[in-house]
Amino acid sequence: MQPHLPFLDLRSYKLSSLRHDIFASVTVTFLDIPQGVAYALIAGLPPAMGLYAAAVPAIVGALFRSSRHVVTGPTNALSVLVGSAVSTQLTTYSGSSPAEVAITLAFLVGVIQFFAGILRLDAMADYISHPVMRGYITGAAVLVAIGQLANVTGTKGGSGTLLEMGMSWIADLPQTHLLAVAFTFATLVTVVTLRRINRRIPASIIAMGLSIVVSEVFACHAHGLRLVADLAPIPVGLPPFTIPRFEHWTVLLPAAVACAVLSLMESSSVARALASQSGQRLDMAAEFTGQGAANIAAAFFGAYPVSGSLGRSMLNYQAGARSRLSAAFCGLIIILVLLFLGPVVGRTPVASLAGLLFVLVNDLIDRERIRMTLKGTTGDRAAFLATLIGTWTLPLDKAIYLGVSISLVLFLRRARLLTAREMEIDGKGRFREINAEAGEVGHSCAAIRILNLSGPLFFAVAGELEHALDGFLKDPNMRVLILRLRQAQDVDVTTASILGATAKRLRSEGKTLILLGLRPAISALLEQTRIAEQVGRENLFSALPVWFTAMEFALRRALAITGEHSCGAHCPLADYVAASGQSQDSH
Repeated sequence: MQPHLPFLDLRSYKLSSLRHDIFASVTVTFLDIPQGVAYALIAGLPPAMGLYAAAVPAIVGALFRSSRHVVTGPTNALSVLVGSAVSTQLTTYSGSSPAEVAITLAFLVGVIQFFAGILRLDAMADYISHPVMRGYITGAAVLVAIGQLANVTGTKGGSGTLLEMGMSWIADLPQTHLLAVAFTFATLVTVVTLRRINRRIPASIIAMGLSIVVSEVFACHAHGLRLVADLAPIPVGLPPFTIPRFEHWTVLLPAAVACAVLSLMESSSVARALASQSGQRLDMAAEFTGQGAANIAAAFFGAYPVSGSLGRSMLNYQAGARSRLSAAFCGLIIILVLLFLGPVVGRTPVASLAGLLFVLVNDLIDRERIRMTLKGTTGDRAAFLATLIGTWTLPLDKAIYLGVSISLVLFLRRARLLTAREMEIDGKGRFREINAEAGEVGHSCAAIRILNLSGPLFFAVAGELEHALDGFLKDPNMRVLILRLRQAQDVDVTTASILGATAKRLRSEGKTLILLGLRPAISALLEQTRIAEQVGRENLFSALPVWFTAMEFALRRALAITGEHSCGAHCPLADYVAASGQSQDSH
């Protein structure tokens, strides 16, 4: 039961860990508050939604996901995607606010993730390549920076692609508000300086507090400096109970799938990174269901889609968190902030948040990993650059699909589901495979060729199978082709038809196809499709309990067709059959 209810590990919780968990959660909350407000700003949503996303969803995620250290809440890259999806769908949701669309999106994301975990589809996360994720995160980071330029200069700004936002900002530059520029750079310098002194210092919350104090003391709001409360007041009280709107859910579904994929990729990578340091064994299916439960909770408590935060999770672990209670306490502290400090947070200058976001953008752009990717294979470079450019030119949900498609193409190019290797008799009278890919050259019988097939033989490998057979079919000296299917599975009508067509082609040239090592399921399929008749039942040999016994029978049949010494006086296959016969006679 515990994999489905991870919080049951708290039954062995030691009170001596409580002090460590509370200290870690307080430390993380210092980062949580400014990031929550800033990320909601990125998503184009009321600032309070960023705090709501860091409250109840953090508690649910802590209790129901496998990792003991991941902190669930709003994240940078996901906020960009949510903002793009919400602004795109507002025309469909006529009469709805951005918050209502985001809440419905959170519910759909949660349902997708929850059922992905229940169906144990966690392996999907392994099929998205790191260059694709790096391209998306880097592209999204640059979009965030460009999108915040208007807040730096105190101008109106615009939306759309990277180029459209940049051109809109340039057009508004004559209306630049110097006070906003000053607060942006003061915040940026404060955060960077405090980080260089000691990264354990809660630089974000200190810079945010100083900006509020300076703004209030010098009455900067009266001089045109925009505050968070000007965008939308942060109400005092618990996160509100909200209900998603489902009348146009199908329109939101493509964006929800994109958000679900990005959220799971972020969360999985964060959980694995922490597990590698803590030694914890993860249940990735529980990671998926736990992340889904957190997003469903977000939909009912006024928040937008959430993910596992890399920065806050790493800080949680480094601050000494002992259990999942630390991440849960983060959510509880945010609720206390909402109850008592909402108006104070609302006095934060928007320009100061822009300065903080520039620091966070810099954290997202991992220059070392980008250099590694660009020095990698051609496929890695192409995946990174295509996804990067896609984030700047396409709607972000489409950019996610582009990245996933690129990953799948790279996987299919590299995956070799079917292994097809020729077999021969070695110097010790034993069968061995010839590894032609490694440059090996065999000395097989010219008239009788043996091809060993291993792996799944279903429609997806039809091309590989035809390619493997083609080299043998073009051999003018070959008279019998033996296909060994003992190690093949999942034969379907597509590949069975290829075997039938091969037998027909060989027969037209006066040659023969022999199939050996047939399991009952394969034999039944050949009979049902009448391919057994095309091959000839005398050329079908079932798998036998003792290895290579069926091979001996197949070789006897082949030698009967070609003549006993098909490739000269010392045919290795004829010698093998003769030796096998003598061995049986001696027994």
